[in-house]
Amino acid sequence: MQAGALAGRRARRHAGPWFDGGVEAVIVAGGLGSRMLPLTAHRPKHLLPVAGEPFVVHQIAKLAASGLSRVVLATSYHAELFEPVLGDGRAWGIELIYAREVEPLGTAGAIRHVAPHLRSGPDEPVVILNGDILSGHDLSRQLSWHQGQAADITLHLVEVTDARAYGCVPTDRAGNVTAFLEKSPDPISHQINAGCYVFARRVIDSIPVGRMVSVERETFPHLLTEGLRVQGWVDPSYWLDVGTPSALCQASSDLVRGIATSPAHSAPPAESWLSASAFIAPGASVRGGTAVGPGAKVESGVRIEGGLIYDGATVGSRSRIVDSVVGPGAVVGPDVVLQDAVVGDNATVGAGCELVRGARVGSDVVLPDRAIRFS
Repeated sequence: MQAGALAGRRARRHAGPWFDGGVEAVIVAGGLGSRMLPLTAHRPKHLLPVAGEPFVVHQIAKLAASGLSRVVLATSYHAELFEPVLGDGRAWGIELIYAREVEPLGTAGAIRHVAPHLRSGPDEPVVILNGDILSGHDLSRQLSWHQGQAADITLHLVEVTDARAYGCVPTDRAGNVTAFLEKSPDPISHQINAGCYVFARRVIDSIPVGRMVSVERETFPHLLTEGLRVQGWVDPSYWLDVGTPSALCQASSDLVRGIATSPAHSAPPAESWLSASAFIAPGASVRGGTAVGPGAKVESGVRIEGGLIYDGATVGSRSRIVDSVVGPGAVVGPDVVLQDAVVGDNATVGAGCELVRGARVGSDVVLPDRAIRFS
């Protein structure tokens, strides 16, 4: 979606209880998106549409709705594609700045790289947001907590049922982070890093310059050893790490159905979101939070549940698509089954094919009729 099309969708802004809208933010959006292939072969994952908007638009709109006035987008992979889509930020009533990372610098290195673009004073807060997180947490309250605790850094934490797939972040009764622990078969806490931080600006300036630095493995543990005040702010609101095609489908479906919310998606909860220029044939069933993009075509007898059908794609008659992504310009033939599958840009899936359990078809690939493919 071009910046001009975004005009008029400016997020409703409301300042938090103590800050006046002058707070800056950084979105870390430089990753290669390897887990999203083939969808990221030609674009960064942050520009993949979710519920009708590029994913990063949901993050920008959240920042604007929380009263922030200036956002620095830290880019690297396909960096040239961001500005033509997002423009200068005026669609959301903010100033949007682009900072390109030429060599990979890691999560903390990317944060340090954008420091020359920041205007905040040493003790002023800067919001840092991982570029693949969809969260309904109250950022205004996180900022207020940070200020009230006089913290050097405040991390948004979420509790998960099973933390074995994550590093955990235990805290004491006062909310002070006591450790940053790697993945473990027996984690001591259900709290995990949710990917939204408030840094005092001087902490950003203390990160080493010009080399690979991990915020999780190096910066945060170092802050604890140096005795800085690292706070954890737990919010039980909706949270999702959108790092895989299945999570991309879930994020889009949750937004369409109203399970998750975003200032960038104003449509009421529904079983589907359909672009005005999409064609859905009579007799097709499009449900489960499915999103169908501009110029896409869904033929008769098709059943789609929780799918993402991108711009200009075609789904042939009687096909069944569940929790799968059909990339821009792709053609899915008749009587095809896609379940937890991905079809890349301009690929062709022949009639009667069955793609299940994580199967992926690369961009421009032509899959013959009746093929069966698994992950």
